[in-house]
Amino acid sequence: MDDQLALRIRLFHESGQVRPEVAAFVTDELDALATEGHTVTEDTAALLTSHLMMALNRLLDGAPLEQFPTDEQVAAELAGHPEAVARARAVSVRARRELGATLPDSEINFLGLHLAVLLDRHPTV
Repeated sequence: MDDQLALRIRLFHESGQVRPEVAAFVTDELDALATEGHTVTEDTAALLTSHLMMALNRLLDGAPLEQFPTDEQVAAELAGHPEAVARARAVSVRARRELGATLPDSEINFLGLHLAVLLDRHPTV
């Protein structure tokens, strides 16, 4: 993870927008992607980082997450990215186990889309 992305996480945490455990969880997920050889930078993972931190924090705060049906376009896009879908589901399982935050299907789909972009544009070396 590059310094700018680490700064993004730190600013979310220090400003009180996300809980420390959310910042740590997202940092661990990004570090795992980087360890696997994916390019994890502000340019490649900023939207993924912000979206995941805010969704997890809202869940832990008991705030509702808007449910979006998976439309045909999203379903078609995800069908071509089984690795991203599997990764999104795995992140969801870890979030439930480690944070007690259960991501709804619509959030898992959005996470899958973010991961598909990162994994496709920046495959492992």
